[in-house]
Amino acid sequence: MKGILRLVTLIAALILAGCGQDGGAGGNIADRPIRVVCTTSMITDLVRSVGGQRVQANGLMGPGVDPHLYKASAGDVGRLQEADIIFYNGLHLEAAMSEVLEQMHTRKTTKAVTDGIDRSILLAPPEFKGAYDPHIWFDVTLWISATEVVRDTLIEADPASAEQFRANSAGYINKLQDLHTYVTQRANEVPPEKRVLVTAHDAFNYFGRAYKFEVRGLQGISTATEAGTGDMQTMAAFIVERQIPAIFVESSVPPRTIEALQAAVRSRNFDVKIGGQLYSDALGSEGTPAGTYEGMVRSNIDTIADALNGR
Repeated sequence: MKGILRLVTLIAALILAGCGQDGGAGGNIADRPIRVVCTTSMITDLVRSVGGQRVQANGLMGPGVDPHLYKASAGDVGRLQEADIIFYNGLHLEAAMSEVLEQMHTRKTTKAVTDGIDRSILLAPPEFKGAYDPHIWFDVTLWISATEVVRDTLIEADPASAEQFRANSAGYINKLQDLHTYVTQRANEVPPEKRVLVTAHDAFNYFGRAYKFEVRGLQGISTATEAGTGDMQTMAAFIVERQIPAIFVESSVPPRTIEALQAAVRSRNFDVKIGGQLYSDALGSEGTPAGTYEGMVRSNIDTIADALNGR
């Protein structure tokens, strides 16, 4: 019943917004910043980097928010309605927001930053019901493709600022290329037999493919699933067999699952450490080192490399 009432509330908000003036469409876009609303904090940081002073970018999901489970509020609907452009990840990451995003698509520009990625290079785990793994930002080279989508969408919205968007994106892509090099170098510090990354859910498969790590997650691709007792015991046995020194909690997933896994491993007379917190589906707080995409990626690889090397 609560779900039905909530859906009715959102539909009513959409209808009322549609009957009123579309704030995002008001005035000449050349005379004011482009109003952009983004779903995840990674996308918000990307749009700000490419758009510069020409965009006013706001994100719906803050630090520690799980996009798999996030549901739009009536206030979110209002913010989306006021936007000129809505950027979202796509590939079913924002599954609980799909109806709202579909409604908005009929009224304004909505763009998935993953649209520019060749589907042949996306991961499609069989357990994810035929859909693609949405966590593309963990392969920095794929985030470059997302940057190009944002650039081209902004140029289409404001052709007069095209050179600014191209210059900003070129500078940002150079940073991403340097970042990819840094992650590769730090990954190579970990001996191949130790490159096993165990986390709460399977968010890091693109990271594993790009930087040669074996990745194991308890909850699968989406945090909407729960790890059962059998999953826990199977993973504990795997950790003991492989003598894995560290496992990791995630900023957007409650730590209890990994803490329970640690206890299950210890019951088998092996001590596995919690190697630290990784940022999976959201950046850290603004103003902190992990509050940007670049800082988040650096924090993750530093935490992983140090913990697996026993530092």
